[in-house]
Amino acid sequence: MVKTLAKSIREYKVASIITPIFIVGEVILEVLIPYLMADLIDNGIDKGDMDYIWKLGLVLALVALASLVFSALAGKYAAVASAGFAKNLRHDMFYRIQQYSFANIDKFSAAGLVTRMTTDVTNVQNAYQMILRMAFRAPFMMIFAMVMSFRVNASLSWIFVIFIPIIALALGIIIRFAHPVFSRVFKKYDRLNSIVQENLHGIRVVKSFVREEHETEKFKTVSEEIYQDFSKAEKIVSFNMPVMQLCVYACILLISWFAARLIVFGDMTTGELASMMTYIMQILIKCWKKCPTCRNLHSRSRK
Repeated sequence: MVKTLAKSIREYKVASIITPIFIVGEVILEVLIPYLMADLIDNGIDKGDMDYIWKLGLVLALVALASLVFSALAGKYAAVASAGFAKNLRHDMFYRIQQYSFANIDKFSAAGLVTRMTTDVTNVQNAYQMILRMAFRAPFMMIFAMVMSFRVNASLSWIFVIFIPIIALALGIIIRFAHPVFSRVFKKYDRLNSIVQENLHGIRVVKSFVREEHETEKFKTVSEEIYQDFSKAEKIVSFNMPVMQLCVYACILLISWFAARLIVFGDMTTGELASMMTYIMQILIKCWKKCPTCRNLHSRSRK
């Protein structure tokens, strides 16, 4: 299936390749900022060296600006690649439908084909954009941030190693229970579109035989089923944030506890503690929120 979908990328291959390159550049620069901030605090602010503060402050501003530029370019090319991919995919699907035999036409309902070319293509477009941006950003962010955190203080960085599998396990459990519900909902979309299409095509017959209440009840039934399934899925997905916050705050407490002792004994500086706090956000919060599967679950639950 992946190979079949990849054929629709065609002239947007360059944009698809450039986007991850910009993402990696943005991640590298973003991970460097806390490290430079630690240096600024320890060697500039604590020592009262204004020349060093101005010098390193200018470097920080340039790094932040370069990161912003990389992020904007990545967003631009990701949008171009995903929108172009969706355009080609709709084109290919439409022309493939024209070649269907009568047996295939009878097999697939008109409502199902409409759903495939509208809602499903939009979901594929969003997924492709997430793959180009988030699927590259999240793992690279975690890897580079972990490397820099071990460079700052290896003993405290092992706390991240403990909590990352916990978050991954929690996300896997949530996906395990939520994914079947979403799959069931998308099948019911076909029924909903079919009911609406039949009602619109036969509106004169419906009014002639006074069947408005019957058609309304059919629509309410399938609409209520979709509502119930999405509510169930939303309840499952809502566990994302509490689990993430529990792990993040536990990391903050543990690092603050052990770092305080290290600072007292002179084995760690205030700037290094500040950078470790930032790496908590980059490793746990940003990687969790930018995980494609997690974002896809949230986006589906809001529809």
